Amino acid sequence: MMDIAGDAERAYSVLESGGIAILPMDVGYSLTGGSEASLDKIFTTKGRTKEKLNAMIGDMAIHNEVHVLDQRGRDIVRAITEDYDLPLGAIAPCRSDHPLLAKLSPNSFERSTKSGTVAMLINSGPFHAAISKLSLERGHPLFGSSANRSLSGTKFRVEDIEPELRAIADICIDHGLRKYHLYRASSTLLDIESMTVVRYGAAFELIADVLRRYFNIELPPPPPGYIHDLISGNYKSA
Repeated sequence: MMDIAGDAERAYSVLESGGIAILPMDVGYSLTGGSEASLDKIFTTKGRTKEKLNAMIGDMAIHNEVHVLDQRGRDIVRAITEDYDLPLGAIAPCRSDHPLLAKLSPNSFERSTKSGTVAMLINSGPFHAAISKLSLERGHPLFGSSANRSLSGTKFRVEDIEPELRAIADICIDHGLRKYHLYRASSTLLDIESMTVVRYGAAFELIADVLRRYFNIELPPPPPGYIHDLISGNYKSA
């Protein structure tokens, strides 16, 4: 049986001390850091371009404290992640003075925010919930991205992660095949203020249905060939 609480404690200890962790999220394995050195190493090893940003690991408690949204925006995030229990990469204006963000170095802050917003992965499974809770309780920010070389496709099994990425991890939490593997893509990224789809990803059609049903919001459809590329494995998310 999985020891989610114990695994989260072990991973958090490594991250808090400046290490790198491969973590099991429902939307794929992530490569996560909690320091400037670890995030720089992840960025370089993945071969990311400068415009790519780190995403914050968070839950609804962190979202409520860090993101700055009106009531409708908060209702949208809650409907998707709590009422319908779907994963979401929520992009929204942030409180740069929040203790979690204030701990970031200027360089890490620049690589993790854009125009005053931060992307936050919310509701991506039991392990994600456990380590997010530790992050808030103990006051240490966690950021990262999918555990794959840039544009090589999200990895849903540890053994599929490139050797050079596994090599830089100080700890790897292997919980087997991840929940949303059939999408072959990481989380859907949605700008909550503008309702702009930044990335079509896992559960997009379900998220779109929630927004249409309860908020009268019609998201633009995925690009031509999206479904075919998901099924064939040709779709590549960062």
